[in-house]
Amino acid sequence: DPHTQTSWDLSVTVEELGPEAPPIKISVTSDLHIGGVIFKIVEKTQLQCDWSDHALWWEQKQQWVLRTSWTLDKCGIHADARLLFTPQHKALRLGLPNGVTLRLRACFSSPVFRTVHGICQLLNIRYPEEMSLLRPVEEKKKKKDKDSAEDEYDLTGVPLTSGSVPVLNSGMPVHFADSPKTQAIYKMLVVSQPSPSPESIAKLYRPASKVDKTHIHTRWLDSSRCLLQQGVQENDKLWLRFKYYTFHDMEPKYDGVRLTQLYEQARWAILLEDNDCTEEEMMLFGALQYHIGKLSLSQEVNSCQGMEDLESALESLEVKMVGENKSADVLVRAPKKLSLRDYKQYWFKFQDTSIFYYKSKDESYGEPIQQMNLKGCEVAPDVNIAGQKFCIRLLVPAPEGMNEAYLRCENEKQYSEWMAACKLASKGLTLLDSSYQKEVKNIQTFLAMQRPSSSASTAQVDESINTLSLVSPRYTKKYKAKQLTIRILEAYQNVAQLSLMAAILKFLQIWQSLPDFGISYFMIRKTLADQANSQSRAIEC
Repeated sequence: DPHTQTSWDLSVTVEELGPEAPPIKISVTSDLHIGGVIFKIVEKTQLQCDWSDHALWWEQKQQWVLRTSWTLDKCGIHADARLLFTPQHKALRLGLPNGVTLRLRACFSSPVFRTVHGICQLLNIRYPEEMSLLRPVEEKKKKKDKDSAEDEYDLTGVPLTSGSVPVLNSGMPVHFADSPKTQAIYKMLVVSQPSPSPESIAKLYRPASKVDKTHIHTRWLDSSRCLLQQGVQENDKLWLRFKYYTFHDMEPKYDGVRLTQLYEQARWAILLEDNDCTEEEMMLFGALQYHIGKLSLSQEVNSCQGMEDLESALESLEVKMVGENKSADVLVRAPKKLSLRDYKQYWFKFQDTSIFYYKSKDESYGEPIQQMNLKGCEVAPDVNIAGQKFCIRLLVPAPEGMNEAYLRCENEKQYSEWMAACKLASKGLTLLDSSYQKEVKNIQTFLAMQRPSSSASTAQVDESINTLSLVSPRYTKKYKAKQLTIRILEAYQNVAQLSLMAAILKFLQIWQSLPDFGISYFMIRKTLADQANSQSRAIEC
């Protein structure tokens, strides 16, 4: 009969039979669908277990065979195929931004984007599209280091769910409330961890250049491919990190885990000097870390205290968004010949996304000496509150490269308005944009927090402050611990009244205001034709 299919043997390795067990052989025909193949495999093993999560992994093609209605012929599977019958969900060691390592079940058959979505549902993190998975730095060296052993917290018994997760009044998902063990693990996710030792900070990898910062993109996993396709095996370790720096709808009432982990990632970006900041900003970051650490240490996870903190955070961070059309004629100083020592006074005018400057106010109605278009420029603060120095450093794109210019403002009010205008202009926004007043207010608040408090001079040195753990290695080498303690306590006077969540949100707000926040660096390769037609230049996104 020409319609009769010839049977042939298909070799399948079944993971449940053990690593030493040989592949089993089943007799199949090319028109047998994948569901029928799975039925034959289960029947051949004679094992009584739950097979609902199992699927076929095609080793040569490095892909899952998930369409159970397709036939072997349609899939292109022949007798030489090496198939593995294995669970789609496997144990994964997951390093979180706060340094905690969880062991949980993750989907190895879905694209990484969907796998991260499932992990975030388990951990009660909203907006999983902000996050992704990446390989740890120098993982192989760490495995050989006996001192690098770390605690792992097992969540493999907690099931992954496809729908929304019910949450208790305390904010804890119901699957964490099943036992004291899982409750303790959830507490570690929503409470900031103690400050690391200076020795542990010094051992960690720090990008020394912009070229080093491009290497992170080689470690991010491809979000469109599954874990198994990218060589990730069961019990391997990956990091879960925030990858996209546009954070939507940060709500303390619902985002305990998300905000804490984001704070931890921001804290490490400061400590490892991944984001540059001024000395006064570093002292303020240190004060906020100290304050958050104190509150985290004394906090008990219960609904009453949690709701008080949340309400306080919402009130303290409420900002009114107002758009205003106003002139921005301000007298400032610009450096002559790009030198910080020799300033020459001009009259500046801000219009749209450009700065025009003139010899004097009287001449500001005629042709300007020069116009600087700030769209795409770099804006950085150069501020010393004690010395009443309020400068704005600009790197403006030009055909020959980047032109550097400094604007020196007369006072805090003028600096806040001009700094906000420059920041918006660099993004292509004008003074009419509704975020202008919010940006001005944020800068004024930030300056006020850096100003020494009247009670700072009488503040006693708190010997319990491990100040060397609150700043980056650059400052531990520059100052003694006692000097750092005094300066951090001065900054602490301005944040001591903040609640836990308000302090975390303030830390994140200042972090997002840093000039290089959200900038990613990519390595590019130019062809000979490109080099002949244009000069090489760095690309920032």
